[in-house]
Amino acid sequence: MIENILLALSGTGQTRDMLKMLMDIPMFQRASVTVLHVVPPQVTADGMTEKLEEGGKMLAQAVQDLDLEPTRINPMLQQGDPKDIVCRVAEQIDTDLIIMGSRGLKRIQSILENSVSQYVFQLSSRPMLLVKDDIYVKKINRIMVALDKSESAQQCLKLALALARDIKGGQLILVHTNPDLKIKPGEIAANPNEDPVLIPAINEAKKLGINYKCVAPEGKPGERICQVAEDLNVDLLILGSPDRRPSIAKGLPDLDRLLGQSLSDYVRVYANCPVLLVR
Repeated sequence: MIENILLALSGTGQTRDMLKMLMDIPMFQRASVTVLHVVPPQVTADGMTEKLEEGGKMLAQAVQDLDLEPTRINPMLQQGDPKDIVCRVAEQIDTDLIIMGSRGLKRIQSILENSVSQYVFQLSSRPMLLVKDDIYVKKINRIMVALDKSESAQQCLKLALALARDIKGGQLILVHTNPDLKIKPGEIAANPNEDPVLIPAINEAKKLGINYKCVAPEGKPGERICQVAEDLNVDLLILGSPDRRPSIAKGLPDLDRLLGQSLSDYVRVYANCPVLLVR
């Protein structure tokens, strides 16, 4: 159950629209929302005053747009380094989900431009929904979950099942990529419904009466997951992220912290749909 959501508001992108869509799904309908906007340090007092006023107006507009009961929404305006404050507030309020916008910068670009979402992605221990600024989702209908035998993948499946169960007319897409499978010309690919990794997920979907589709592509997992998401017009991709950076990295400078690269890092950059990363 998602009970506590942190929306990191930057003033651009589609995060508010995505949150509103989620709030229509029963498992989110009782959640409380903290809307956070962070004003970076300014050189002058006048500059700080101006930015605080802009931030206050932005928060007020977000509260109006979300149209939640006053007891369920907490607007928060803070000053400081946005990436550090988002991580700190997420821990302080014990959030179940961070929602952030993303420009979809590649890894080196993210490092050079000190990307807030990349920093939080690497260091936060919380589930995180990344919504690219240039991607608009009209409604969440097709939910895709990438599976393997890891514990984080099983957590992804539980969340995906809970979401898909409550979406009328929705579809759950179960994907397991096999990087070692090589199909020769003339050979027929294995039936994905018989994939041992997918069979337990299929059984759970059947129990809940969820419309599902199985895909088991061969090749590099990151590339194939992104391709399947695009081919099937996925509205939300759920992916496990078992470890982002070792704890020792927290003592290193920002540049070193952000050098991590993984399957979830690849999908975060290249998927053409919102990506929910689950620890």
